[in-house]
Amino acid sequence: MLAYLHIPFCDSKCHYCAFNSYENKGALKQNYMQSITSQLHFELEKFNAQKKSITSLFIGGGTPSTVTASWYAPFFEIITPYLSDDAEVTSEANPHSATQTWIEEMQALGINRLSFGVQSFDAKKLAFLGRNHTPKVARQAIENASALGIKNISLDLIYATALDTPHLLQEDLNIAASLPINHLSAYALTLEEATPFFTRNDVTNASEKLAKGFVKQIIQAGFPQYEISNFGHYQSRHNKGYWEHQNYLGIGSGAVGFLKNRRFYPQKGIEDYIQNPLIQDIETLSAEDLHIEIIFLGLRSTIGISLEHFTPKEMKKITILLEENKLSCKGNRLFNNDYFLSDEIALFITQ
Repeated sequence: MLAYLHIPFCDSKCHYCAFNSYENKGALKQNYMQSITSQLHFELEKFNAQKKSITSLFIGGGTPSTVTASWYAPFFEIITPYLSDDAEVTSEANPHSATQTWIEEMQALGINRLSFGVQSFDAKKLAFLGRNHTPKVARQAIENASALGIKNISLDLIYATALDTPHLLQEDLNIAASLPINHLSAYALTLEEATPFFTRNDVTNASEKLAKGFVKQIIQAGFPQYEISNFGHYQSRHNKGYWEHQNYLGIGSGAVGFLKNRRFYPQKGIEDYIQNPLIQDIETLSAEDLHIEIIFLGLRSTIGISLEHFTPKEMKKITILLEENKLSCKGNRLFNNDYFLSDEIALFITQ
């Protein structure tokens, strides 16, 4: 079982970000951090969680590093007995706010992995994206984390922006590879509604050649691809848990929880959530919904899909895809040979 905690606060809102996050509600932080403990108790009981049964905790956002580390202490006091002895405990962090003191205090609470939202080491590109850190600050934050003994460090890079060239992306990758990281996430810039970028037609670069070339560069730099956007010899237990369709607690406004065949959606508005963190919308998934999800998720990662999962009709289509070398079969599992075609292949199989 996994656990996810959503922190919806940011120092500034990036031009491309459509996540449930706010830059002007910092006064609500302490009340919010109290409310997550109420929901955590509720979720542990609902999931019938056993001690040491949570193998991964991921704190995302928003920007978790904008919240004072000591304010996480009550949450960790409750959840720590439920974490397995070797649990992966990750927090996202912005280089600008992840000070050495913050990292040190979060490490004392139990954090053993950090994921830095770097996005680029090019100053012009950072300004274009609306990031509030400099290349130097990003490098320093990662080096600080390593010096403090955080062994598992990841960073995010964004590609497919209008500024990207093969040379710029290679320079970003060269700097990333020179840092003490063992995991890298690379996301193509997408235009999301209600973001400053959405109405513009001059922010993305849709070149498939550029995208595929960058992925190839990442792999050649020593970061094997294990999921459509994730690379590294260290494979995030939390990421893989989603692709394996594990159950997960979703704590916080805008988080999502999953248990067997139900999804739980706490209220997105911070004020509403603080007022009652136990109110949730519940979505019940049919057997067909779950079947399709397993196919979509399995084709996006090295997890693959057991052949026993497919219907006879789907197996006929899979035979075609195997002949065209779009899929491969090892043992009793099916694997995708081109993650860029993940959704298209899934639709072909299921429709």
